[in-house]
Amino acid sequence: MIEECLVVDFHVEGDGCPLATASRSSGVAVDAQPPQRRADGTTLLRFSAADPDGSLAGALDADDRIRYLHAADDGDRTDFRCVSLSPCVVHRLVDRGFLAESLRYADGEERYTGAVVGRDVLGDVLEAAGETVGVSVRRLYPLGPEDSDPVAARWDITPQQEAALRAAVDAGYFEVPREATATEVAADLDISKSAFLERLRRGQNRLFGREFGDGESE
Repeated sequence: MIEECLVVDFHVEGDGCPLATASRSSGVAVDAQPPQRRADGTTLLRFSAADPDGSLAGALDADDRIRYLHAADDGDRTDFRCVSLSPCVVHRLVDRGFLAESLRYADGEERYTGAVVGRDVLGDVLEAAGETVGVSVRRLYPLGPEDSDPVAARWDITPQQEAALRAAVDAGYFEVPREATATEVAADLDISKSAFLERLRRGQNRLFGREFGDGESE
């Protein structure tokens, strides 16, 4: 049994896949689940974004590589599902052993977060990254025993709450003194300050309720 598992963050530039193209042209940040490749070569996509003016939806709808686009408003965000006729860059890494957990498209760039089991597989994944234009490693660190499941699944928080918590940590929002304001973190997430603070509050309440209470906090 291989006991070592590593978390890897990949940084991607210059991707021409439909999600990357639509995010770049509309200026809308997209949070996506790992794409599911089908036997016929097409890809199932599921993602969400703050798209109040419909610019992201319009860009996707105009892309000939996208089929069966469905959009459903969920408060201040829109949940999308569709079929893509174009392969995703992340699949080149997945084919070599990368266990993708989340993808984010923003400011013309992408970030893939996931895990790799064992150094041998890591070598294969890094080799694939080196052969793919625009893909580089941003962070690499061991997965601890407490991190065996994705944060959202382990603590029963929503993907939006997890994104707000991660963004706050990455930006230094919880540092003393703070390294970023709520307005700055909200801008990074492409949401309003009030939406960010609400997600942060609900996410923290869930986490603290599970850790210190009865787990029923809302």
